[in-house]
Amino acid sequence: MSDDPLLRTFRADRGDARGRLDRVLMRHLADRPEVTRSQVQAWIEGGRVRVNGGVPSKPASRLALADEVEVVLPPPPLRRQPQAQEMPLSVLYEDEHLLALEKPPGLVVHPAPGHREGTLINALLWRAREWGEGQRPGLVSRLDRDTSGVLMVTKTPAAHAALARALKHRNAEKEYLAVAYGKAPTDRGRIELKIDRDPADLRRRIASKTEGRDSVTLYELLGDSGGLSLLRCRLLTGRTHQIRVHLQAHGLPIVGDPLYGEPRWKGIGDSGLAAACRDFPRQALHAWRLAFFHPATGERLEIVAPVPDDLAGLLAAAGLEPGLRG
Repeated sequence: MSDDPLLRTFRADRGDARGRLDRVLMRHLADRPEVTRSQVQAWIEGGRVRVNGGVPSKPASRLALADEVEVVLPPPPLRRQPQAQEMPLSVLYEDEHLLALEKPPGLVVHPAPGHREGTLINALLWRAREWGEGQRPGLVSRLDRDTSGVLMVTKTPAAHAALARALKHRNAEKEYLAVAYGKAPTDRGRIELKIDRDPADLRRRIASKTEGRDSVTLYELLGDSGGLSLLRCRLLTGRTHQIRVHLQAHGLPIVGDPLYGEPRWKGIGDSGLAAACRDFPRQALHAWRLAFFHPATGERLEIVAPVPDDLAGLLAAAGLEPGLRG
């Protein structure tokens, strides 16, 4: 590995083998979200990428296991430090190590172009002014802007590292509620499909049996009515858009999902329920429950976020009120 921060080198692993060079590079540059696939392709064609010391001729060149890849990167864009901003937060749990929040739909988590203010990070920096020395907010995972529910914040590096390990090694339970079109083929199931970037749209992910990162979602059917299913989904891995992608690939697109959903409300016979699905303003996905062992005390914690009003209204319209308000 080079000491030059603008020279990235890596050896192709099993997940890279037989993959297109441009797609593999996108995977290894996930820490540079501003990089696009068209840029990567231009770098390859311009000779900024080498494979085993040679210059590949095409972005579609295939890699072999253990191939050594080098890419010369442009400097990352300068980023403004987020500013503390006073905003209301709904707290589900707090101690000197952890903070559990109930994230509402529509709240952006991280500052980004177009969302420099009014994000969860801005609000956390304001709240952290009252914390002790050495404490700073850290997110172990994130939720999409229009996904509601439990969001864990750590206050110390030690808590962050311990909770991240627990999530990575499946020593925590992350459960979501999803309202999807259609009916699950079984009351309980396991969706095991790889997830990769969509080369045609970098905002999206695609499910595949062969390409991408291993991903596993367990689901349980809590009820179905009027052409909709209420599913409890448990993540065994934590990929971007995992539940949304897996359910869509399983023929169960989430109601209101702007990236992976389908306008299947047109096939719902009940006009009131069809209108509720048509007008639902976001993906009907809620991070309902997180259970884990406290990184400092070892105590088992269970954090539950009540079902928000908009999702409760959709469930009521479908006759799927499950008594899961927490």
